[in-house]
Amino acid sequence: MGRYEDGGDAGRRGLWVEEPARRRRMPDPVRTSAVRAVLIVSLTLTQATVTFFLTLTGSWLAFPMALGAVAGTIVATWGVLDVWITRQTWNQRYGVVSEPSSTARSRRREARRAAKAARAARKADPARISREDGPLAAFGRR
Repeated sequence: MGRYEDGGDAGRRGLWVEEPARRRRMPDPVRTSAVRAVLIVSLTLTQATVTFFLTLTGSWLAFPMALGAVAGTIVATWGVLDVWITRQTWNQRYGVVSEPSSTARSRRREARRAAKAARAARKADPARISREDGPLAAFGRR
């Protein structure tokens, strides 16, 4: 049982199989702020639910809990914005990979060739005053 006719194992698969991730892992600062935001939002939703039920029962705790729920909503909004800002900041600082593409490389090569040709054309121009005969030649400067 569990063996093929040729005597081999039945291709038993282990309990733990590594599979490649579909997406890259979030950077540590972004993940930290995301966990913080999830905890804050979940606590705020729990507080709002308790406030709702206290209001239905007519408890005296309903009003202080409602004030706390409003404050929690403001803090939860800050937490979600913190995730967004941290992610944007991380992408601006570390997200750009500086590898020029082949197109950029060929364009730079063309620009260098054009600049070299322009320098050669200026050097060969007889109407141009050479540095040896320039206005500062009398002062020993070239």
